[in-house]
Amino acid sequence: RFKDFYELEPHKFQNKTNGITPRRWLLLCNPGLAEVIAQRIGEEFVADLDQLQRLRGFVDDESFIRDVAKVKQENKAKFAAFLEREYGVQVNPASLFDIQVKRIHEYKRQLLNCLHVITLYNRIKKEPNKPFVPRTVMIGGKAAPGYHMAKMIIKLVTSIGDVVNRDPAVGDRLKLIFLENYRVSLAEKVIPAADLSEQISTAGTEASGTGNMKFMLNGALTIGTMDGANVEMAEEAGEENLFIFGMRVPDVEALDRRGYCAREFYERLPELREAVDQLSSGFFSPHQPDLFRDIVNMLLNHDRFKVFADYEDYIKCQEKVSALYK
Repeated sequence: RFKDFYELEPHKFQNKTNGITPRRWLLLCNPGLAEVIAQRIGEEFVADLDQLQRLRGFVDDESFIRDVAKVKQENKAKFAAFLEREYGVQVNPASLFDIQVKRIHEYKRQLLNCLHVITLYNRIKKEPNKPFVPRTVMIGGKAAPGYHMAKMIIKLVTSIGDVVNRDPAVGDRLKLIFLENYRVSLAEKVIPAADLSEQISTAGTEASGTGNMKFMLNGALTIGTMDGANVEMAEEAGEENLFIFGMRVPDVEALDRRGYCAREFYERLPELREAVDQLSSGFFSPHQPDLFRDIVNMLLNHDRFKVFADYEDYIKCQEKVSALYK
């Protein structure tokens, strides 16, 4: 009965929205960027993050932009070396580092990210000589022990990676890596190296989320739905500075009333249909052709999080990301 305590001693209670500490998520894990910022606006921002607004005065400052870019490139090179050391995977440090790290859960829609990777893979295979903006997609996170679908999502990520990463026609233009044993110490390495932060939960499902804040503090751009703390970030930074896509909460509610039919999207969007058919046919699991039957069945028949409804807009938004990266 907090109410009684509150009436007795109200001064002991205060409400705070989720947040992150700049000491850990900038100073400690990204000293290069912290130094570049301190050189321009002093060190007060460490205890008062609003001070970062003073950086607006440097948006056209060539040397500042160059310094920030140099730090990001160093962090990417360092993380690429870490991946080679720990995973034996070689990635192109000049590629766009596209990162989704969080708990593995249907509502966070790692499956939407997987469909994007498959779509990019199919586009490269169809037009191998067309110029593509190279991407290294990394998905990391832990699944609850009894959560079958989450475990299957991890298996799917590694299986797609096995096909894509070994295909000589793709080369270093596309890689998909599952970051295993995701934890704070790994987050401190990967977040400073990120170019793109994936925050793509179905609108209305994410309570807050703080990973998105950590990425933003480290200079990654966000692709996301209007959900959780993405909403506050868009208010602070201006929606034009985020890649916002997909249904808003009222759209999701309207779709619920109308009845979400995944098959409509499957029939209407050829690239989506191709990706789903590859999952069904065992293209990514040749030794166990029906391995991903449960995932396909869920997506087509009882997907509470409406992955297909946001697919088309997500793909288009990712094309904007690639264009800007170029």
